[in-house]
Amino acid sequence: MVRIRLARGGHKKTPFYHIVITDSRNARDGRFIERVGFFSPITFGDRAGLHVNTERIKYWLHRGASPSNRVLKLIKNL
Repeated sequence: MVRIRLARGGHKKTPFYHIVITDSRNARDGRFIERVGFFSPITFGDRAGLHVNTERIKYWLHRGASPSNRVLKLIKNL
């Protein structure tokens, strides 16, 4: 099953997440099909906290991908 979920990056105590399309059987930070955006819960200065390619998200949702709960909350406001 194809999922839209977050993959963690960044340093210790400074989280940074990539929004990725992946198979649900893959590890959280493992192999992915496509990277469609990023989310940074800690913003510094004028840096954006969320960037999403909405066209690709719509494409994958149309193809049957299901978003995780957190990604659903993030993309619901777009």
